[in-house]
Order: sequence, then structure tokens, then C-alpha cells
Amino acid sequence: MKYLFVEYPKCSTCQKAKKWLEHKNIDFETRHIVQNTPTFDELKQWIAKSGLEIKKFFNTSGLVYKNMNLKEKLDLLTDEEKIKLLSSNGMLIKRPLLIGEDFVLVGFRENDWETKS
Repeated sequence: MKYLFVEYPKCSTCQKAKKWLEHKNIDFETRHIVQNTPTFDELKQWIAKSGLEIKKFFNTSGLVYKNMNLKEKLDLLTDEEKIKLLSSNGMLIKRPLLIGEDFVLVGFRENDWETKS
């Protein structure tokens, strides 16, 4: 099974995760999170598959998140509005994402990735 690895290549965490996948000889396809931003439908499906709340998909340490004052606004939005917002700008999405047939991992925590991949 080939995984989908959604990344921002300049992100050091993405680079670390990619090296980890390569070191483990895990077959994956890469996708640039800004040049090919996940769609509303993809995000909706991935969020459901992940079992995580939508808020976990936001890159809360990113400049776009901070400049938009989303810390104050996020709780006022509906789930649909949150997903639309995520699909509008790849820099709002926490990265990297690793998508498998029956799981979605958000961010890189080696222990989580070890048990899923």
C-alpha cells in the first residue's frame, strides 16, 4: 500500500518525517500542501478517518493562523466553515499529513507513525 504524504517541503518537521519514511523503506507519494491544497471533500474525509477534532488540523503556530486571529474566531465557526477555511489555504493545515487506507496522521510524532505504518 502506498501512502500519501502531504508536506510543505521547507518545513523541518516535514523533512524529518520524510527521512523517517525513507529510512523505514515505506512506499509513499508526496504532495505539496500549498501548490496542491487539499480540497474540502478530501479534508472532510480525512478528518472523519482520523478520529480527531477539526481543530487538530489547524497549524496553530503558523503565521497565517496568527494573522487571521483564528485563536479567537475558530470556536465561533461551524465545522463546515472550519473545513472551508482549511481548504482555502494550505498554510493553515498542520503538517505533515500521512494518509493510509484506514488512518490519517497529523503532525509528526514518531511513536504514532511507528504504530500505524
